[in-house]
Amino acid sequence: MIYTVTINPSLDYIVSIKNFKLGKTNRTVTEQMLAGGKGINVSTVLKNLGVDNVALGFVAGFTGREIERMANECGIVCDFISLEEGCSRINVKMKDFDGTEVNGMGPVVDEDAVEQLKKQLRTLTQGDTLVLAGSIPSCMSDSIYRDIMFELKDKGVNFVVDATKDLLLNVLEFHPFLIKPNNHELAEIFGVELTTRESVIPYAKKLQEMGARNVLVSMAGEGAVLLDEKQNVYALPAPKGTLRNAVGAGDSMVAGFLAGWIEKEDYSHAFKMAVAAGSASAFSERFAIEEEIRNLYRGI
Repeated sequence: MIYTVTINPSLDYIVSIKNFKLGKTNRTVTEQMLAGGKGINVSTVLKNLGVDNVALGFVAGFTGREIERMANECGIVCDFISLEEGCSRINVKMKDFDGTEVNGMGPVVDEDAVEQLKKQLRTLTQGDTLVLAGSIPSCMSDSIYRDIMFELKDKGVNFVVDATKDLLLNVLEFHPFLIKPNNHELAEIFGVELTTRESVIPYAKKLQEMGARNVLVSMAGEGAVLLDEKQNVYALPAPKGTLRNAVGAGDSMVAGFLAGWIEKEDYSHAFKMAVAAGSASAFSERFAIEEEIRNLYRGI
């Protein structure tokens, strides 16, 4: 079974505004509300691809209840921990203003709640996959992902981590099955600029040397690169299409990779499924469904 963890989920309010002007009253042309957070996004696309999974994490207040309701409406099995105080965050994402976002803080997650999550995760067994994805509230230590993986390190669980900076670097000693930085996050780690597929390869290799088994680097319109644990390097340009909504495209890649790996246990196939899923979601107003992903896959 695949389990996703979203420490700081959100209601994503995705809007389109024509001729946005700072300091003026702007009105939306289109708007959409989705249950968000990277782990939930992965769960959504996995479900769309017919892969069973369970979404874990923390929710709070009326926004938390709505996140859970919307996730259930999509057919996702949820086992969220409800916090007694605060509200889950609302993130405003402006589609056609240079990708500008305004993300909320989220509620305080105390030690008792973290212990409840760890208790849930102790039930995982050999062969299960745990996806740890996204940001954490400022009240939490950036060792949270490491702490979780330390507790599960002898259980034979496959770890997938999509996080930035220390959240990511802290877990590499536990040899995660897959990590997925984008090129900007990879560049930030090493203090360089990475704009081409060729340029990311040596730095992705450094993350492998630090412990990651497979490194998938997303690069938006430039495509993607995979370095697998057998030392093979795969690179693909981005499929052609019209960008409609880039929110969650990277999360869709993680879901596509896992679905592809489950199907054939072949890294080339998993990589193509990742690229197809990420691009299909970017070409859609919502997360891609299986038919859209399979159609795009055939053209890669």
